[in-house]
Amino acid sequence: MDHRNFMPGQYRGVSVAQVDFALEDPGLRAHFLGREAYRRTRFIVVRQGDRTAVLEVSKDSPDDLFSPITSVEVLAGPTECAYLVAPEVDTGVPTQVAAAARRLAPRARCVIVQGRYEHVNFMLEPSPVALKVVEVVPPEPPKLIDQVTRVLAVAEDLPPVELDPVVVDVRELAGRHPAGAYLFPCRGSGLVADGAEVSYLDERPDYRPWLLVGCARSREIHGWFYGRDADCVDMCPRRLAAGLDGTLLTKCCLFEDRVESDGEATIVPWGATLAQVREGLRGLLSKAAQGWSPA
Repeated sequence: MDHRNFMPGQYRGVSVAQVDFALEDPGLRAHFLGREAYRRTRFIVVRQGDRTAVLEVSKDSPDDLFSPITSVEVLAGPTECAYLVAPEVDTGVPTQVAAAARRLAPRARCVIVQGRYEHVNFMLEPSPVALKVVEVVPPEPPKLIDQVTRVLAVAEDLPPVELDPVVVDVRELAGRHPAGAYLFPCRGSGLVADGAEVSYLDERPDYRPWLLVGCARSREIHGWFYGRDADCVDMCPRRLAAGLDGTLLTKCCLFEDRVESDGEATIVPWGATLAQVREGLRGLLSKAAQGWSPA
Protein backbone atom coordinates (compact mmCIF):
# COMPACT_ATOMS: atom_id res chain seq x y z
CA MET A 1 0.00 0.00 0.00
CA ASP A 2 1.23 3.48 -0.89
CA HIS A 3 1.45 5.45 2.37
CA ARG A 4 2.74 8.71 0.91
CA ASN A 5 0.84 11.63 2.45
CA PHE A 6 -1.42 9.21 4.31
CA MET A 7 -3.36 11.41 6.73
CA PRO A 8 -6.75 11.07 8.46
CA GLY A 9 -9.24 13.50 7.01
CA GLN A 10 -10.98 13.91 10.37
CA TYR A 11 -8.86 14.10 13.48
CA ARG A 12 -11.80 12.97 15.62
CA GLY A 13 -10.95 9.52 14.25
CA VAL A 14 -7.56 9.75 15.99
CA SER A 15 -7.30 8.96 19.69
CA VAL A 16 -4.27 9.27 21.95
CA ALA A 17 -3.32 6.64 24.50
CA GLN A 18 -0.59 6.68 27.16
CA VAL A 19 1.01 3.33 28.07
CA ASP A 20 3.80 2.25 30.41
CA PHE A 21 5.37 -0.51 28.33
CA ALA A 22 7.78 -0.58 25.37
CA LEU A 23 6.14 0.21 22.07
CA GLU A 24 6.92 -3.08 20.37
CA ASP A 25 4.60 -4.69 17.86
CA PRO A 26 3.55 -7.81 19.85
CA GLY A 27 2.99 -5.81 23.02
CA LEU A 28 0.91 -3.19 21.25
CA ARG A 29 -1.32 -5.80 19.63
CA ALA A 30 -1.77 -7.71 22.87
CA HIS A 31 -2.64 -4.54 24.79
CA PHE A 32 -5.25 -3.16 22.38
CA LEU A 33 -6.91 -6.29 20.96
CA GLY A 34 -10.24 -6.78 22.69
CA ARG A 35 -10.24 -3.36 24.34
CA GLU A 36 -13.25 -1.16 23.74
CA ALA A 37 -12.84 1.84 21.46
CA TYR A 38 -15.19 4.69 20.59
CA ARG A 39 -17.08 4.18 17.32
CA ARG A 40 -15.26 7.06 15.59
CA THR A 41 -11.80 5.77 16.53
CA ARG A 42 -9.86 4.40 13.58
CA PHE A 43 -6.32 5.36 14.56
CA ILE A 44 -4.51 5.41 17.90
CA VAL A 45 -1.43 7.51 18.66
CA VAL A 46 0.29 5.58 21.44
CA ARG A 47 2.75 7.39 23.69
CA GLN A 48 5.24 6.00 26.17
CA GLY A 49 7.29 8.84 27.56
CA ASP A 50 8.69 10.70 24.57
CA ARG A 51 8.30 7.69 22.25
CA THR A 52 5.35 7.33 19.89
CA ALA A 53 3.74 4.70 17.68
CA VAL A 54 0.71 4.96 15.40
CA LEU A 55 -1.87 2.19 15.03
CA GLU A 56 -4.81 1.56 12.72
CA VAL A 57 -7.57 -0.48 14.33
CA SER A 58 -10.79 -2.20 13.32
CA LYS A 59 -13.70 -2.81 15.68
CA ASP A 60 -16.38 -5.44 16.08
CA SER A 61 -19.19 -2.97 15.28
CA PRO A 62 -19.08 0.35 13.41
CA ASP A 63 -22.40 1.44 14.95
CA ASP A 64 -22.20 0.76 18.68
CA LEU A 65 -20.99 3.70 20.78
CA PHE A 66 -18.08 1.54 22.02
CA SER A 67 -16.98 -1.75 20.51
CA PRO A 68 -14.09 -4.22 21.05
CA ILE A 69 -11.01 -3.81 18.82
CA THR A 70 -10.69 -6.83 16.53
CA SER A 71 -7.51 -6.00 14.60
CA VAL A 72 -4.43 -3.84 15.09
CA GLU A 73 -1.96 -2.71 12.43
CA VAL A 74 1.18 -0.82 13.40
CA LEU A 75 1.48 1.96 10.80
CA ALA A 76 4.65 3.44 12.30
CA GLY A 77 6.84 2.36 15.18
CA PRO A 78 8.76 4.54 17.65
CA THR A 79 11.93 4.69 15.52
CA GLU A 80 9.90 6.12 12.63
CA CYS A 81 7.82 8.71 14.48
CA ALA A 82 8.34 12.32 15.51
CA TYR A 83 5.84 13.97 17.85
CA LEU A 84 5.62 17.72 17.29
CA VAL A 85 3.93 20.35 19.43
CA ALA A 86 3.07 23.14 16.99
CA PRO A 87 0.15 25.28 18.20
CA GLU A 88 0.11 27.31 14.99
CA VAL A 89 -0.66 24.28 12.79
CA ASP A 90 -4.23 23.38 11.86
CA THR A 91 -3.98 19.59 11.91
CA GLY A 92 -6.91 19.22 9.54
CA VAL A 93 -5.04 20.92 6.68
CA PRO A 94 -2.59 18.64 4.80
CA THR A 95 -0.37 21.45 3.50
CA GLN A 96 0.10 22.81 7.03
CA VAL A 97 0.92 19.37 8.46
CA ALA A 98 3.37 18.58 5.65
CA ALA A 99 5.07 21.97 6.08
CA ALA A 100 5.53 21.31 9.80
CA ALA A 101 6.97 17.90 8.99
CA ARG A 102 9.45 19.31 6.49
CA ARG A 103 10.44 22.12 8.82
CA LEU A 104 10.66 20.33 12.16
CA ALA A 105 11.20 16.63 11.43
CA PRO A 106 12.38 16.17 7.83
CA ARG A 107 13.74 12.66 8.40
CA ALA A 108 10.76 11.14 10.18
CA ARG A 109 8.63 8.68 8.24
CA CYS A 110 5.61 9.57 10.35
CA VAL A 111 4.97 12.96 11.90
CA ILE A 112 2.38 13.41 14.62
CA VAL A 113 1.35 17.02 15.24
CA GLN A 114 -0.32 18.37 18.36
CA GLY A 115 -1.53 21.60 16.88
CA ARG A 116 -4.18 24.29 17.02
CA TYR A 117 -7.01 23.65 19.48
CA GLU A 118 -4.79 20.88 20.95
CA HIS A 119 -5.99 18.57 18.16
CA VAL A 120 -3.69 15.67 17.26
CA ASN A 121 -3.26 14.25 13.77
CA PHE A 122 -0.50 12.53 11.80
CA MET A 123 0.90 12.14 8.31
CA LEU A 124 2.78 9.12 7.02
CA GLU A 125 5.59 9.67 4.53
CA PRO A 126 5.09 13.39 3.89
CA SER A 127 5.68 14.02 0.20
CA PRO A 128 3.99 17.28 -0.81
CA VAL A 129 3.35 18.11 -4.44
CA ALA A 130 5.92 20.61 -5.74
CA LEU A 131 3.84 23.36 -7.33
CA LYS A 132 5.27 26.19 -9.43
CA VAL A 133 3.13 29.33 -9.45
CA VAL A 134 4.18 31.87 -12.08
CA GLU A 135 3.26 35.50 -11.45
CA VAL A 136 4.48 39.01 -12.23
CA VAL A 137 5.12 41.99 -9.95
CA PRO A 138 4.27 44.75 -9.25
CA PRO A 139 1.79 45.00 -7.66
CA GLU A 140 2.98 43.21 -4.56
CA PRO A 141 2.46 40.79 -3.00
CA PRO A 142 2.22 38.68 -6.17
CA LYS A 143 -1.53 38.22 -6.33
CA LEU A 144 -1.81 34.66 -7.66
CA ILE A 145 0.86 33.34 -5.28
CA ASP A 146 -0.89 35.07 -2.39
CA GLN A 147 -4.23 33.57 -3.43
CA VAL A 148 -2.79 30.05 -3.72
CA THR A 149 -1.17 30.41 -0.29
CA ARG A 150 -4.48 31.52 1.25
CA VAL A 151 -6.45 28.67 -0.36
CA LEU A 152 -3.95 26.01 0.72
CA ALA A 153 -3.85 27.38 4.27
CA VAL A 154 -7.45 26.25 4.83
CA ALA A 155 -7.93 23.45 2.25
CA GLU A 156 -8.72 20.25 4.16
CA ASP A 157 -9.53 18.26 1.01
CA LEU A 158 -6.52 19.09 -1.17
CA PRO A 159 -3.24 17.14 -1.05
CA PRO A 160 -0.24 18.71 0.67
CA VAL A 161 1.61 21.21 -1.47
CA GLU A 162 5.05 22.80 -1.32
CA LEU A 163 5.01 26.09 -3.24
CA ASP A 164 7.79 27.02 -5.62
CA PRO A 165 7.01 30.67 -6.53
CA VAL A 166 8.31 31.92 -9.87
CA VAL A 167 8.11 35.72 -9.74
CA VAL A 168 9.01 37.90 -12.72
CA ASP A 169 9.60 41.60 -12.02
CA VAL A 170 8.14 43.56 -14.93
CA ARG A 171 10.53 46.44 -14.20
CA GLU A 172 13.49 44.14 -14.77
CA LEU A 173 11.81 42.70 -17.85
CA ALA A 174 11.38 46.21 -19.29
CA GLY A 175 14.93 47.14 -18.30
CA ARG A 176 16.28 44.38 -20.56
CA HIS A 177 14.71 46.25 -23.47
CA PRO A 178 15.87 49.90 -23.15
CA ALA A 179 13.50 52.50 -24.58
CA GLY A 180 12.89 56.21 -24.28
CA ALA A 181 9.19 55.66 -23.60
CA TYR A 182 7.26 52.73 -22.15
CA LEU A 183 3.57 51.92 -22.19
CA PHE A 184 2.35 49.72 -19.34
CA PRO A 185 -1.16 48.23 -19.13
CA CYS A 186 -2.42 50.21 -16.13
CA ARG A 187 -1.42 52.82 -13.59
CA GLY A 188 -2.74 50.65 -10.77
CA SER A 189 0.28 48.37 -11.11
CA GLY A 190 2.54 51.20 -9.92
CA LEU A 191 5.02 50.51 -12.71
CA VAL A 192 7.64 53.16 -13.43
CA ALA A 193 10.90 53.15 -15.40
CA ASP A 194 13.89 55.21 -14.34
CA GLY A 195 15.03 57.71 -16.94
CA ALA A 196 12.20 56.97 -19.36
CA GLU A 197 8.80 58.42 -20.11
CA VAL A 198 6.00 56.18 -18.84
CA SER A 199 2.37 56.02 -19.96
CA TYR A 200 -0.50 53.70 -19.02
CA LEU A 201 -2.77 52.09 -21.56
CA ASP A 202 -5.86 52.23 -19.32
CA GLU A 203 -5.61 56.05 -19.39
CA ARG A 204 -5.68 56.07 -23.22
CA PRO A 205 -2.84 58.60 -23.62
CA ASP A 206 -2.04 60.30 -26.90
CA TYR A 207 -0.05 58.00 -29.14
CA ARG A 208 3.72 58.18 -29.29
CA PRO A 209 6.38 55.67 -30.41
CA TRP A 210 6.70 53.72 -27.16
CA LEU A 211 7.55 50.17 -26.18
CA LEU A 212 4.48 48.35 -24.91
CA VAL A 213 5.21 46.06 -21.96
CA GLY A 214 2.06 44.00 -21.97
CA CYS A 215 0.38 40.92 -23.42
CA ALA A 216 -1.93 39.78 -26.21
CA ARG A 217 -4.90 41.61 -24.71
CA SER A 218 -2.84 44.79 -24.31
CA ARG A 219 -1.87 44.59 -27.98
CA GLU A 220 -5.53 44.16 -28.93
CA ILE A 221 -6.51 47.22 -26.89
CA HIS A 222 -3.61 49.20 -28.35
CA GLY A 223 -4.78 48.33 -31.85
CA TRP A 224 -8.34 49.38 -30.98
CA PHE A 225 -7.23 52.69 -29.48
CA TYR A 226 -4.61 53.70 -32.03
CA GLY A 227 -5.31 51.67 -35.17
CA ARG A 228 -1.78 50.30 -35.27
CA ASP A 229 0.46 47.66 -33.71
CA ALA A 230 3.07 48.44 -31.08
CA ASP A 231 6.51 47.04 -30.43
CA CYS A 232 5.89 44.81 -27.42
CA VAL A 233 7.67 42.95 -24.63
CA ASP A 234 5.41 40.10 -23.53
CA MET A 235 4.71 40.02 -19.78
CA CYS A 236 1.97 37.38 -19.85
CA PRO A 237 2.64 34.89 -17.00
CA ARG A 238 1.39 32.06 -19.20
CA ARG A 239 3.97 32.93 -21.86
CA LEU A 240 6.69 33.43 -19.26
CA ALA A 241 5.91 29.96 -17.89
CA ALA A 242 6.55 28.30 -21.25
CA GLY A 243 9.35 25.77 -20.96
CA LEU A 244 9.07 25.26 -17.21
CA ASP A 245 8.75 21.65 -16.11
CA GLY A 246 6.52 20.16 -13.43
CA THR A 247 3.13 20.93 -11.97
CA LEU A 248 2.39 24.56 -12.71
CA LEU A 249 -0.33 27.16 -12.12
CA THR A 250 -0.39 30.52 -13.83
CA LYS A 251 -2.80 33.05 -15.31
CA CYS A 252 -3.68 34.77 -18.57
CA CYS A 253 -5.95 37.73 -19.32
CA LEU A 254 -7.32 35.96 -22.42
CA PHE A 255 -9.06 33.57 -20.01
CA GLU A 256 -11.78 35.90 -18.82
CA ASP A 257 -14.12 33.50 -17.04
CA ARG A 258 -12.73 29.99 -17.35
CA VAL A 259 -10.05 27.71 -15.94
CA GLU A 260 -8.22 25.48 -18.39
CA SER A 261 -5.58 22.75 -18.31
CA ASP A 262 -2.69 22.50 -20.71
CA GLY A 263 -0.62 19.39 -19.99
CA GLU A 264 0.86 19.74 -16.50
CA ALA A 265 -0.15 23.41 -16.36
CA THR A 266 -3.42 25.01 -15.32
CA ILE A 267 -4.33 28.55 -16.32
CA VAL A 268 -6.77 30.74 -14.42
CA PRO A 269 -8.13 34.15 -15.47
CA TRP A 270 -6.00 37.23 -14.80
CA GLY A 271 -8.56 38.49 -12.28
CA ALA A 272 -9.28 35.05 -10.84
CA THR A 273 -11.41 34.76 -7.72
CA LEU A 274 -10.38 32.53 -4.84
CA ALA A 275 -13.07 30.09 -6.01
CA GLN A 276 -11.47 29.93 -9.47
CA VAL A 277 -8.01 29.47 -7.97
CA ARG A 278 -9.36 26.62 -5.84
CA GLU A 279 -11.02 25.09 -8.91
CA GLY A 280 -7.73 25.24 -10.76
CA LEU A 281 -5.82 23.72 -7.87
CA ARG A 282 -8.32 20.91 -7.43
CA GLY A 283 -8.03 19.78 -11.05
CA LEU A 284 -4.28 20.25 -11.22
CA LEU A 285 -3.50 18.49 -7.94
CA SER A 286 -5.86 15.60 -8.56
CA LYS A 287 -3.61 14.64 -11.46
CA ALA A 288 -0.32 15.43 -9.76
CA ALA A 289 -1.19 13.50 -6.57
CA GLN A 290 -2.61 10.51 -8.46
CA GLY A 291 -6.01 10.34 -6.82
CA TRP A 292 -4.92 11.37 -3.33
CA SER A 293 -7.67 11.64 -0.75
CA PRO A 294 -7.68 11.93 3.06
CA ALA A 295 -7.65 8.54 4.80
